[in-house]
Amino acid sequence: MTQRFTSAAELMSRVLGLPGYGFATIGHPVSSATDDDLEAMARLAIEQGLKLLVRG
Repeated sequence: MTQRFTSAAELMSRVLGLPGYGFATIGHPVSSATDDDLEAMARLAIEQGLKLLVRG
């Protein structure tokens, strides 16, 4: 999810009965990002995703 759409995702999670649902966010926009930028964004999303999956 890019940062631009975070508020929409938070709203949807509340509407679907999962307030506070966690998700990874990356920079916006993706379409103009370089390969290096995309790799960095992917690594960031992986780190965030692991933190969501492995709590404790």
